Amino acid sequence: MATAQLPEQRTLTTLHTVVLATEVLSQAGIPRDLLLEGSGIAEADLRTAEKLVTHAQELRVFANALQYYRDPSLGLYLGLRMHVSAYGILGYSMLASRTLRDALQLALAYPDLLGTYFRLALQDHGDEVWLSAEGYRYAPELTVFNTELCLTSLLTVVRDLLGESVRPRRLLLAYRPPLHAHTYAERLGCPVEFGAPTSALCFGPALLDRPLPLADPVSCHNGLQQCQRQSAELSNRGDVLELIRRHLASHLQECRSLDAVARHLHRSSRTLRRHLQQHNTSYQQVLDEVRYDKARQLLKDTDLPIYLIAEQLGYSETASFRHAFQRWSGYSPSLYRG
Repeated sequence: MATAQLPEQRTLTTLHTVVLATEVLSQAGIPRDLLLEGSGIAEADLRTAEKLVTHAQELRVFANALQYYRDPSLGLYLGLRMHVSAYGILGYSMLASRTLRDALQLALAYPDLLGTYFRLALQDHGDEVWLSAEGYRYAPELTVFNTELCLTSLLTVVRDLLGESVRPRRLLLAYRPPLHAHTYAERLGCPVEFGAPTSALCFGPALLDRPLPLADPVSCHNGLQQCQRQSAELSNRGDVLELIRRHLASHLQECRSLDAVARHLHRSSRTLRRHLQQHNTSYQQVLDEVRYDKARQLLKDTDLPIYLIAEQLGYSETASFRHAFQRWSGYSPSLYRG
């Protein structure tokens, strides 16, 4: 049976962040081959605009970068160099948007083109608007790096869009102060609050309604159409597969077979099986992946007993879940929970 894949092993993204990291760090004297080591990305790939990589490959480059650069504030350093032009047609469309709010809402509508690991949102909080980043569930050792990279790159984009070096009112971070915490305020120019309920850039509402200096409705409309096409291409016929995953995630206790899923989705088993074959996978492998995702979340975020977790995942016997989790992760559920 094939090994269940982690979300980062099956999610595709563009190369723009990897290109930025290798470009900036090669200028700092770190060879590109060291940064790409073990990622499966070749140097020639960096010059191929249409090349897609998985989040797992990108995360490996980030881990290498932290290892060789030896500066824990690398996420801040890279994020402040992640200009709006790095996002291709999405960045161009943002520049042509009417207001800053319109531009940010456009970006949030296409998280796959942003390549983000977070669930981004604009949230009204009284006299502030928060551009928040939540839901990170990838390599835990890169949580701080990826949060820094995400929020500082968003700040860089805001500055590019407005054409001036604006400062947030404050920066909220949902983790404890790291050893390099003193560098945050000096690099971002605003107060920083650690241990917050969420991670977010906080702005005054009036800033988001500022008109953009390069606004052009025709260009924005044309860019939006290209964003839609690029997003569809990035999905690469994965819509049905993702539909299966989402359904399984909500119905693990009753979806024991592909026939049952097909009935719920009002499609034929033959159609679903064909889509699975196109992605070189099977119903059992997708079921394992969804169960593995859910199991990791329940083991880490809840105190549910193992037998109840097994029930929620659709196992009639706890032993079957234990054996499956050992096969997926190399650990027993109890050892994984720590």
